[in-house]
Amino acid sequence: MILSIDKRNAVLKSMQDLVKQNAQVILDANTIDMDSYDGGDLAMSDRLKVDGAKIDGMIESLRQLAALEDPVGVERFRFTHDNGMQVYNRTASFGTVMIIYESRPDVTIEAGGIAFKSGNKILLKGGKESLNSNLAIVSLWHKALSENGVTNVTDWVEYLNYNRTETQAFLENPTQSLDLIVPRGGERLINFVKKNAKCPVIVSGRGNNFVYVHKHADTAMALDIIVNAKTAKISACNAVDKVLIDIDLPNREEFIKDLLERLQAHKVEILCDSSFEAFSNLSQIENDTIWYEEFLDYKIVLGSISNTQAAIEFINKYSGGHSATIVTSAEAAADNFMAAVDCGAVYHNASTRFTDGFEFGLGGELAIGTDKLHQRGPIGLQHLVTNKWYVHGNGQIR
Repeated sequence: MILSIDKRNAVLKSMQDLVKQNAQVILDANTIDMDSYDGGDLAMSDRLKVDGAKIDGMIESLRQLAALEDPVGVERFRFTHDNGMQVYNRTASFGTVMIIYESRPDVTIEAGGIAFKSGNKILLKGGKESLNSNLAIVSLWHKALSENGVTNVTDWVEYLNYNRTETQAFLENPTQSLDLIVPRGGERLINFVKKNAKCPVIVSGRGNNFVYVHKHADTAMALDIIVNAKTAKISACNAVDKVLIDIDLPNREEFIKDLLERLQAHKVEILCDSSFEAFSNLSQIENDTIWYEEFLDYKIVLGSISNTQAAIEFINKYSGGHSATIVTSAEAAADNFMAAVDCGAVYHNASTRFTDGFEFGLGGELAIGTDKLHQRGPIGLQHLVTNKWYVHGNGQIR
């Protein structure tokens, strides 16, 4: 039996207040984690760090979630059979959702809140590098539940402090009911979960996002979009890694020089294909396999492309299925690109950095789905439900 929507919202509102009141407790716990981390991975270090802005984001995510409609019990279909039966399809909670994630304490708030609001029990399996931060936040979840009269708090929010071996054993032979697993992290984590899990897995895969600068692009806009998408947050899966520049772009050389200058000002490592030989001090890619890579670093690859169709085919071959942008003033080219590119989020004249549940009005995200089932792109509150059929009769037989 799930908690009433009033009770779920009350817990979220209490959690919002508790995070605000205990911000320093979370920051102190995070300081321990940051001091213990060797800092070898720039992207992981960025994801691990909690500051005032991240605390504000946690609070706002909880506020938005509490304000959203209940996703459980929503009628999606109704039908009256010839024999008089009334047939309905309504949304229903999954049951128990396990979230496995690396280094991001804000997931303990954001994904945990989405799972809880949608009536699911949450099993949180964070990385060892963020243990102190996560435990501090989970203790606030338990306090919020207790404040609202919920007993047996781990029936709703439970933290699994497992090492890799213990996690594998749990996935292979769960000691409790497990209905869905969502791994949030790199390909190694995702492959580990898919290999060992015995229940459905929502894949939140690699980014490796593209910007295509069409021949009718506003070049000043294109520069701003590329620099933002590459440098604003290199640890995010919605950062851009690859740029394709149309060979027929007017003033192409001037645009490329401006782009190189702006990227170099941010100390971005720039690689390019053979079409950039005229530009000195640029490193050429060794082979085409680099087009598959997600960098999560100050690194980018530039290439030339002949037309929109070629760009579509190239992106569909190499991208991670996450996000892609076309910069153009030609509406027909944009429409063609957005319809044909096989990504969870496609953009016209905007940065890929907006592929985010919070930015899309979902109150945060559980993950960014890159498979086609059961949801692509940001997975929010209304997506963390399954469905049931309700059939009402008065003795009908077939």
